[in-house]
Amino acid sequence: MIPQLVTYRQRRRDGRWLRLYVPVLPVLLVLSPLLLLAVLVGLVACLVFRVSPVGALRGTGQLLWALPGTRFELEQGRTAVLLSIR
Repeated sequence: MIPQLVTYRQRRRDGRWLRLYVPVLPVLLVLSPLLLLAVLVGLVACLVFRVSPVGALRGTGQLLWALPGTRFELEQGRTAVLLSIR
């Protein structure tokens, strides 16, 4: 299952939390022209470095498929960041 929602939380210096909820599908639709360009550049890079394009696409798909449930937390001093992928 591909990720549906990315939640970004950041604790500001004054102690309040900034929360951003980013739906993945609308962002992908808006950025799809750039995504197509990135895929073409990736295919050219695969040919230059003699990597199988099918294997690279399969690996990228497996990585995206494994993202839901991932949490990234960073805390340093009074600043804290939490990135959650659902």
